[in-house]
Amino acid sequence: MSRKPYGMICPITRACEILEPRWTIPILCGLWAGCTKFNDLRREVGSISPALLSRRLKELEAMGFVERVIDPSSGSIDYIRTEAAVALEPALEALARWAQCHIEAEAALCTATVSNLMWKMRDCFREEELPRRRVVLQFRFSDPDLDYDVYWAVLKPGMPPEICTSIPGYEVDLFIETDKTSLLGILLGRTSVERERAAGQLYLSGDAALSRTIHRWLKTSDYARFEGIQMLPVERPRPSTPLRSEVVPARRILA
Repeated sequence: MSRKPYGMICPITRACEILEPRWTIPILCGLWAGCTKFNDLRREVGSISPALLSRRLKELEAMGFVERVIDPSSGSIDYIRTEAAVALEPALEALARWAQCHIEAEAALCTATVSNLMWKMRDCFREEELPRRRVVLQFRFSDPDLDYDVYWAVLKPGMPPEICTSIPGYEVDLFIETDKTSLLGILLGRTSVERERAAGQLYLSGDAALSRTIHRWLKTSDYARFEGIQMLPVERPRPSTPLRSEVVPARRILA
């Protein structure tokens, strides 16, 4: 990994030299979240290119943070954290807690993409709080210039959540109309469902029970529950495209 050294003898500056190249920490966080396959890591990290992700993984492997494991029977490749990477987790968690306290909410949320947010939504549902039946959610985003502004989540008991951009062929139970900043703010504990609904940034329609219990079955970040962490309000102007329910055309399956 080519870089110009700080020229200082200090453990912190040495750590910065190792971790500061762009995407290094998000990749480590993706591995921390349980991703081991290349494509899963790419979805988890976001807008990183395949070539750059491959290069960063090779660099992390060379530095002893990642082990590349090949299944001899299938040829599939997994990327596994080493003990050195596992030892970084408390530092990354502390960094996340610091960001929750000291970085403005809008600055922290504005870099997210809707597609990346919806990919992460697979881990944001509490199955035990949902009805013991199939539940279909429709998310409609008012953000401008999106490749897809409507997504569906299909939740079945005992099955991993499915996220897609095509009409799944089932009746929708709950319609959720919002924008990425509002939804991500809720998931990160920066704001709440009640606050966003009162501000006109979140609309729920459909199944009354699902709407009333969304705070139970939709997970929010554990960081918001640490002592001293503030739930900062998300303040921004109303979107230029008003939120409203409407029939949407069919879309293709999310890659």
